[in-house]
Amino acid sequence: MDTVHHLDDGTIQKSTGECHFGWVLEGRAIQDIWIRPRRPAPSTMYGTTLRIFDPGIGGWHIIWSDPLNQDYSRQIGRAEGNDIVQIGDDSRGLKTRWRFTEITGDSFHWIGEERAAESVPWRVTYEHFARRTDS
Repeated sequence: MDTVHHLDDGTIQKSTGECHFGWVLEGRAIQDIWIRPRRPAPSTMYGTTLRIFDPGIGGWHIIWSDPLNQDYSRQIGRAEGNDIVQIGDDSRGLKTRWRFTEITGDSFHWIGEERAAESVPWRVTYEHFARRTDS
């Protein structure tokens, strides 16, 4: 994946990374692993997400954990049109919104946003442009 980090001062940092998705818990959940930058470089982000569907709410319970940065988030995810939108809170107390857009069988665009309060607009912090590879 190609990553764009939108910094508070308006500048951007670009890097590469990798993500791996798979069914776990006998098909009851999806787990993904996110690594940035792409190995073998030392990681600045190394985390995992567990997504478990809950038919009672018509959505997914999502738990993110990046022990390298002590970054954690809980969200609820649902389909919105052709996108998947996850909304919740992170370990800093910020509201988070993660959107999977432009989804195809071989790629997606992930947009990470945050805000301190409902009255504040969402601010894009990260974008990941992921594509399936053979490696």
